[in-house]
Amino acid sequence: MARIKYYYDTETCKYERVKVKMQDVVLNFLGLASLIVAVAAGLLMLYNSYFESPKEVMLKNEVSEMEYYYEHLNEEVSKLNQILAALEKRDDDVYRVVLGAEPIDPSIRDAGIGGVDRYSEIRNKNIDHKDLILSLNESVDKLRRKMYIQSKSYDDIVELADNKAKMFAAIPAIQPISNKELIRLASGFGYRVHPVYKVKKLHTGIDFSAPIGTPIYATADGTVAKVKVRFSGYGKLVEIDHGFGFKTRYAHMHEFEVREGQKVKRGQIIGYVGNTGLSTAPHLHYEVIKGSKKINPVHYFFNDLNPDDYEKVIELASIENQSLGM
Repeated sequence: MARIKYYYDTETCKYERVKVKMQDVVLNFLGLASLIVAVAAGLLMLYNSYFESPKEVMLKNEVSEMEYYYEHLNEEVSKLNQILAALEKRDDDVYRVVLGAEPIDPSIRDAGIGGVDRYSEIRNKNIDHKDLILSLNESVDKLRRKMYIQSKSYDDIVELADNKAKMFAAIPAIQPISNKELIRLASGFGYRVHPVYKVKKLHTGIDFSAPIGTPIYATADGTVAKVKVRFSGYGKLVEIDHGFGFKTRYAHMHEFEVREGQKVKRGQIIGYVGNTGLSTAPHLHYEVIKGSKKINPVHYFFNDLNPDDYEKVIELASIENQSLGM
């Protein structure tokens, strides 16, 4: 209950009740409200200067979390770059060296990403930590580019390895008839006495003496280029094109087991020893052609001979005797 105030009226010599005007009430109320608001604002400012609001705490936590993930992603990108660098080194120093290919130029591996300011959308945005985001994007794009180049390099290596395997399969690396005892080699490559003219002439292959009907084997993978029958010279002849510049000829045969255009594998029977054409005894005349030049076949007998046997074959092939045919 509000207290009632009185004052002494000298004219009436009585105590009169104090009457409060509405204007004074309103002014008093507004003054009190202003004072409360000012005190509250001061207290709020004082609180904010010492304590963080829930929203600020939430935003700071989000920023800390983003910074943590950025550092984590940056470390992962760095690790991937290290792994990729090791793969690149192995690619250049091992795989390409073994396969006879040139290393990839470092300027190609380190080439930048094309395009006019790929990150303009990020640059034009008003966002916090813009530099961190740009740096991470640039690192990821560079890593993506280098990974693409490395994947293409591995495609090249697979192709090189495949071609290398095909080239090895195309080398005439075995003897054309079974010769485990090394008794079949009758006359080697070089100048030998001609069996008919009895003068030394260049013998462009190797003669293997064997009974008629002895199997003859393809010495490398290839395609049968010729199957010919002649009454002189080579007699019955098979020529195989092995690719990579290699061809082989098998002359004085008795029968054929292949036809022109047929694909053959190393070790496959292509015919049998005979005594056809210009021949003085049953034998196989075997030639190796590299490019357009006839070369000594004995230098390729490394697939089915150990070192000692190979040395013995070299010795037998070097004996200057009479050939068995042309």
